[in-house]
Amino acid sequence: QVDLVESGGGLVQAGDSLTLSCTTSSGRSLSRDAMGWFRQAPGKEREFVASSNRIGGNVYSTNYAESVKGRFSISRHNAKNTLFLEMNSLKTEDTAVYYCAASSSRLGEASHDVEYWGQGTQVTVSS
Repeated sequence: QVDLVESGGGLVQAGDSLTLSCTTSSGRSLSRDAMGWFRQAPGKEREFVASSNRIGGNVYSTNYAESVKGRFSISRHNAKNTLFLEMNSLKTEDTAVYYCAASSSRLGEASHDVEYWGQGTQVTVSS
């Protein structure tokens, strides 16, 4: 059982930056897992944002949705057992509930790949 907890959401203006964090209270080391971020806007399906799949050691491959490529960055601080999503140049269309996600195997762009979800944190971008 993995208990993922997100933090860092809030209300910002378009063009601002915001960093989300994700950790766990389950005792599981997140460095062992494929990790990612998904988001769900009102009235829309939950969609892929970014992923971080471990290749070996502290080397990870990353992938981003086209809509956030060049603006968002996913990273890990393994010593703190924390996953981050740095969001820059935020747009109103980035408004959504953002969910941390984990998988014991690999994590692609499909939500059904996810084994464990956080509770979500609201990000609202105003114009």
